[in-house]
Amino acid sequence: MSGELLNLTLRVWRQAGPAASGGFRDYQLRGVSTHMSFLEMLDVLNEQLHQAGEEPVAFDHDCREGLCGSCSLMINGQAHGPERGTTTCQLHMRRFRDGDTIVIEPWRATAFPVLRDLVVDRSAFDRIIQSGGYVSVNTGNAPDGNAIPVPGHLQELAMDAAACIGCGACVAACKNASAMLFVSAKVSQLAILPQGRPERNARVVRMVAQMDQEGFGSCTNTSECEAACPAEISVSNIARLNREYLRASMTAEF
Repeated sequence: MSGELLNLTLRVWRQAGPAASGGFRDYQLRGVSTHMSFLEMLDVLNEQLHQAGEEPVAFDHDCREGLCGSCSLMINGQAHGPERGTTTCQLHMRRFRDGDTIVIEPWRATAFPVLRDLVVDRSAFDRIIQSGGYVSVNTGNAPDGNAIPVPGHLQELAMDAAACIGCGACVAACKNASAMLFVSAKVSQLAILPQGRPERNARVVRMVAQMDQEGFGSCTNTSECEAACPAEISVSNIARLNREYLRASMTAEF
């Protein structure tokens, strides 16, 4: 792997377990190619630590293609780093300069407890989805794709909301650790389409209740969540969530 080579100082959060006290440790890394992704750079660090007989840094990753949402890192105080609309795994080292100090830490939210080093427990999102982020349909033969006509602009709105990968950057970037952008995207993608209408009232009430139960903060409309979102989910979905919740509360049909 060619390209310009960087010498970096990595200030990494190390924490042995959920109940352990954590802290930052500095590591020197030399000869990092600007063609590397950020996670490839961490792989190099872990190889260096392994060769030195030290414990590698634990961090989440899966597809490394910007789709799974598992590469959740705060990089120099920014969720997923300085590149807008980009996950950590798609961030490349050419965004940094020789001699830089890079501070790497996990998501910081009560609802996302640290498991080890840079790994946090994001199962709160799973429980929110389980509470109502689905539609009930009959199984069997595939339905006719033209049986329920959906206008093109509604299809696009629903697909824009469905682009959320559930990474948690919105929570990490929010000063209140609010999950409103995530929940609103999951509510919107179903509420917009006719297939999601039968359960729309119960869905939004249950998902908001679960969000509150998980300990996420309130939304104060600073829009930092939208700026940090790698899928660039719009905060207009939060307005839709509020309308859906108000509608459900007034009709009480759930």
